[in-house]
Amino acid sequence: MNTDPSLVEKIRAASRTMVRELGFMGGDFAGTDLPPSAVHALIEIEKEGGINARDLGARLRLEKSCVSRMLRKLVDSGDLKEGAGEGDGRIKILSLTASGKKRVASIHAFACAQVSDALGRLKPGQDRTVLEGLRLYTGALSMSIDNRSAVPNIEIVSGHRPGLIARVTQMHALYYARTSGFGQRFESVVAGGLAEFCNRLDNPQNAIWTAIQGDEIVGSVAIDGDDMGASTAHLRWFIIDDGIRGEGVGKRLLDAALAFADDKGFAETHLWTFSGLQAARHLYEKSGFAIAEERAGTQWGNEVLEQRFVRLHP
Repeated sequence: MNTDPSLVEKIRAASRTMVRELGFMGGDFAGTDLPPSAVHALIEIEKEGGINARDLGARLRLEKSCVSRMLRKLVDSGDLKEGAGEGDGRIKILSLTASGKKRVASIHAFACAQVSDALGRLKPGQDRTVLEGLRLYTGALSMSIDNRSAVPNIEIVSGHRPGLIARVTQMHALYYARTSGFGQRFESVVAGGLAEFCNRLDNPQNAIWTAIQGDEIVGSVAIDGDDMGASTAHLRWFIIDDGIRGEGVGKRLLDAALAFADDKGFAETHLWTFSGLQAARHLYEKSGFAIAEERAGTQWGNEVLEQRFVRLHP
């Protein structure tokens, strides 16, 4: 992929600014007198509850000699203690002392306040843009450094769950505001339609699936078996969070929905979309959909070329 050189330089400049603002260049880091590597080491040790020096060094990408010197200082300062590993007394397991736990708590408090203060200066919705951008960028960096896939651990689950209507509406609103210029009118239609549909999930011909990463909904799709007649399934609310696009989650969601439609015996599955969403169109066509209708529409506020795709039962 050819990357715009000016974009590369802008990202490099932003990265340098972030490094300086976070204190990596010297002075107090995370409100402590510790170097960044030591702060990261304490946080990782707290997260694991106990870890050996070799695994810690691999996680932090530090040379063995650097890790040894850093850990010795943290042990001498009373923040860490060493214990024998289970099954092999030669392996030392590092864990936090009471003093170390207190220090890590203050690090977390400082960092959370620092992030909250910065996010508080953004416009509504930009905080999620920051999160999604950082996820994408750090994932790409990890892939280039480790030469391994950064496919997230995501589960596809069916049925309603708390927060589904709000989160699916939010993903639609953010994505289509950016790509198509849609505003409040579109968001209200999505929220109202989805809420009404969820009240009909007791009908066995209706179902909804969400992609779950941790505790967060990062994708969705639904089959509405009521609104287009007894023999036609309507595929609706198909959306993927920007942070996981390109990871195959959309195909997993679509496969689940189409398997349901086929199992229920629908003769056809229809979906409506807009011209210009090439990645989505490619996925639809690979899954057996073909375009059946195009028409100009302004129901969302801006004029777009609406497209109806149809897939026949295999």
